[in-house]
Amino acid sequence: MSHDDLCFLSATELAKLIRLKKISSQQVIRAHLDQIERLNPTLNAIVTLTADAAMEQAVTADQKIAANESVGILHGLPVAHKDLFLTRGVRTTFGSLAYQDFVPDVDSLPVERLKKAGAISLGKTNTPEFGAGSQTFNAVFGSTPNPYDLSKTCGGSSGGGAVALASGMIALADGTDLGGSLRNPASFCNLVGIRPSVGRVPSWPESLGWQTMSVSGPMARSVQDLALAMAAMSGPDDRSPISLEAPGEIFLNPLARSFKGCKVAFSANLGGLPVEPEVARVVESSRAVFQEIGCEVINDEPNIAEADEIFMLWRAWRTELRITPLLKEHREQIKDTVIWNAEQGLPITGPQLARAEAKRTELYHRMREFFQKYDFLILPVSQVTPFSIEEEYPAQVNGVKMNTYIDWQKTCYLISALGNPAISVPAGFTDNGLPVGIQIVGRHRDDFGILQLAHAFEQKTLFAQRKPPICKPL
Repeated sequence: MSHDDLCFLSATELAKLIRLKKISSQQVIRAHLDQIERLNPTLNAIVTLTADAAMEQAVTADQKIAANESVGILHGLPVAHKDLFLTRGVRTTFGSLAYQDFVPDVDSLPVERLKKAGAISLGKTNTPEFGAGSQTFNAVFGSTPNPYDLSKTCGGSSGGGAVALASGMIALADGTDLGGSLRNPASFCNLVGIRPSVGRVPSWPESLGWQTMSVSGPMARSVQDLALAMAAMSGPDDRSPISLEAPGEIFLNPLARSFKGCKVAFSANLGGLPVEPEVARVVESSRAVFQEIGCEVINDEPNIAEADEIFMLWRAWRTELRITPLLKEHREQIKDTVIWNAEQGLPITGPQLARAEAKRTELYHRMREFFQKYDFLILPVSQVTPFSIEEEYPAQVNGVKMNTYIDWQKTCYLISALGNPAISVPAGFTDNGLPVGIQIVGRHRDDFGILQLAHAFEQKTLFAQRKPPICKPL
C-alpha cells in the first residue's frame, strides 16, 4: 500500500488489515511518522514526538499478531494524546510555561484505555493554555494552523489532535470538551468529534470527580472510526464516581438504521444567536439531507435561556479552583484570558451556585420534555467559520460584539450546560474551501443514537472524504 493509503485509510480498516496480517503495525507507524516529518514543521500539531518508543511498540505489536495472541480493537493504530492528558514518562505541559518541564508518572484514564485497546502513541498534540479557548496557541509551542488554510485557526482546544488527524499524521485523536473543544475543531477541520454523555468516558486522575461539565472523548475522520474509538474509551471505572455502567462494546453495534418518521428539531441559530452567513448557508443546506434520509425536519428549539449563566458560573468556579493556586508564583507565565476567567470565580457565592444548579435541573426536565416531541436537535456547531490565526478570538459575529473570548461559540457551550450528548459531523464548505460542521444533539445518554444519525448523514454527503490541500500525495 502507498504512503497515502496507509495515512488516510480508515482506522477501522487499518486495524482489520493488521489483525489479518495483510499489513504490519511497523509499516503503519513508519508511514505516519514520515507524514509527521513531512507536514508537522508546517502544521505544528504534534508538539512532543515519541517516535523511537512508537517503533519499539510496533515491533511488539507485530510479534503478538505473529503469535496469534488476542489483541485489542485498536491494535497497532497510531494515536497521539492531547497535551492536557497525563502521559506516564512523557512531557505534559498543559500548554503552559508553568508546566513546560513536567513529566507525570501516571497516564490519564482515556490514555490508559487507548493503550489497553492496543493503540500506539506517537506523542502529544497542541492545545491552548489549560485548554482555555477555541484557538490553539500557547507560549510553549506556538500556534497550530488550519490544514485547509494555513492563515486560519484550527479551532480548539483539541486543535492539535484535529490537525494531526485531518492531515494523516494519526489514525484517531483524543481530547476534552468543556465548551466545545471536541466539536469546534472537528467542525473547523472537516472531522467528526463527539461530546459524549457525562461519565461515558471516565476521567482520572481528577480533582473534581463529581463535576459534570467537562468530558473526554475522541475525534475521527469518519463516524465508524469514531464509534470504534468510543468502544475503546467508554465503560465503567471505579476511579470515577460518575462513570456510566454500560460497557464500551455497545459502540461496536451496527450504525446503519432507518430514520423514516424520525422527528428532528432544526434550529438555525439556537434562539437568535448571531451566525455568519456562510455558516448559515451550509447549515440550511443540510436540511434537505436529513429529509432525504427519512427525517421529518421541523423548525423548533428548546427554551434554554438559563444555560449561559449556568455554564459561565460553573466554568469560572472550575477555573478559579485550578488556576488560582498557580498565580502566586506563575502569574506572569499565564495568559490574560485564563487569569480573567479564574478571577471571575473568586466572588462566586454558595447561594449563586445552588441557584445555578437548581436552574440546571429545571433545564434537564425542559430538555427531557422537548425530546419527548423530537428524536434529535440539529444546529450549527460554531457561529463562525475558521478565523485568522492572528486573532485570539472573534471580536464580533455578524456585526454583534463578543464580550468574552468564548462568546462566539455559544452554540457549543450552551449545549454543554444541558448535559446531552452532541456530535459534530462535516456538512460542507465555504466558498473559500473552509469546512463547516453540523451539530446533532441527542436525548439524555443517547450517544449511540447521535452516532447513527451522523453516520446516515455522512453516507449521503461524503464531505468527510475531502482532504486538506496540504495533504497532496507524494
